Amino acid sequence: MLLEDKLKNIIRDVPDFPKPGILFKDISTIMLDPELSQEVITHLARNYKNQNIDAIAGIESRGFLFGYPLAIALKVPFILIRKKGKLPYKKISYSYDLEYGSAEIEMHEDAVVGGQNVLIHDDLLATGGSAAAAAELVKRCGGSIVGFNFLVNLSFLRGDEKLKIYSNNIVNLVSY
Repeated sequence: MLLEDKLKNIIRDVPDFPKPGILFKDISTIMLDPELSQEVITHLARNYKNQNIDAIAGIESRGFLFGYPLAIALKVPFILIRKKGKLPYKKISYSYDLEYGSAEIEMHEDAVVGGQNVLIHDDLLATGGSAAAAAELVKRCGGSIVGFNFLVNLSFLRGDEKLKIYSNNIVNLVSY
């Protein structure tokens, strides 16, 4: 069975979360299957090993779940992109709109070294707001966006269109 089919079979739909009318794609079920989790990391590492990636930036919090193990597999640094007020050191921030509100994310100002090629990872691509905000933070620190990676893409929301100004290398494992 293809990895996409395995993931589609295990990702749980949660209606009306976090608010009425939203169909939430719950990836926590993947973590209950260590073999499938390892298969995801192995697949991602194989796909990215020759793409000149210097660091991976993961978006809080579900972007940490596979982003950090992928960084370890590729032997590159992992950059934390967190919600406002969660990082202890000097930071830069960026405000953006979500599909159901607004948010502000931050990154330590020394997390990206100028000239680094950074892959941005998150669990899900919806409207692209979070990933675009992360790209803005990386760019402000002198990094280049080598691409974006998501476990799930809600393609009907066309979030990839917002990200193409940063990179055309936009990959997901599952699309709905």
